[in-house]
Order: sequence, then structure tokens, then C-alpha cells
Amino acid sequence: MNHLSHFAVAAALTLGLAHGHVSAQATAPAKPAAAPAAAAKAAAPAKATKPAPAKKAAPAAAAAAGAVALAAASPEQLDAAERTHFGNYICELDQSIDVGMNPKSPGYVDVSFKKKTYTMKPIVSSTGAVRLEEVKGGGMLLIQIANKSMMMDSKVGQRVVDGCVHEKQRAAAALMPKS
Repeated sequence: MNHLSHFAVAAALTLGLAHGHVSAQATAPAKPAAAPAAAAKAAAPAKATKPAPAKKAAPAAAAAAGAVALAAASPEQLDAAERTHFGNYICELDQSIDVGMNPKSPGYVDVSFKKKTYTMKPIVSSTGAVRLEEVKGGGMLLIQIANKSMMMDSKVGQRVVDGCVHEKQRAAAALMPKS
């Protein structure tokens, strides 16, 4: 080979590596079903330049969505928030949760557990229990009954922490008859 053909081969390899064509061919033989995919990839570079700004805008949109104000609380929700026990709950296995009013949205409650805070909507059930349901779709749920509370991940169907007792629940449990 002469000097020019070495240069042409080097240029072709460089261009092929820059676009990923040579490395894909060198590592695995082409499959018959891969031919349509290769044609789609060849058309994709023109499209790939357009979605790139959307990817940069996606985190900004997600941050803006997190900053969106919650819906105004209904009178029933405000009543349920009044019945919620606020403060620290001591739970099984030396764990604890902290329940407080959401400072930005009246009628909503913030529940903190293991360095995470969940914004929840209080609902009074037909049995009188207070249910705090996560509003951002994560599936967290805090159930408060007269003598204890329990936090669940409703999407997984498991208890996250159980046997949580607020001081008001401790007082109510002391008044209950022993069986």
C-alpha cells in the first residue's frame, strides 16, 4: 500500500469510529433483524439533535412541577388535619417519625422519616381513623388510630414502620381496658 491509501484507510477508520459504525461491526456480526434498526439509527442523528434541548429542559420542568402549589384543602380535609397528632412519634425498632403542618399549604401535613419528608393529605375514614396519603404519587400512607400509628408503602404493600405512638395515643392506650 502506498502512503495515500494508508491515509485513506486511517481517515475512514477515524470517521467510522467517530460515528460508532466500525466498533459495532468489529465487535459483533450484523444480524438480519438488525438491518432495520441500523436504518433507523442512520435516520436518528438528524432527530437526536432536536430532543437534546428538551432533555435539558426536563429537569427544570420537574423542579417547577415540585414547586407547584397543592390544591386548596376542602373543609373535610381541614377537619382531618385538625384531628392529626402533630409532633414526634416513637416507633418500634428505635425508629421515629415526625408529623407537622405543611408550612406552605394549609390542610396538608409533612411526615418525616429517615431523612425524607412526605407531603400528605389527611382523610378521616368511616371508622374514625385518620389516613395521611402522600400527594406526589409515591404511595406512602400513615394510618393513625386511637392507640398507635403505622406507616406503609401502599405500592409495595408493606409496612415501613409500625407501632408508632404519639403522646396523645399513649394517653388513650392507658385509658383502654386491658384484655
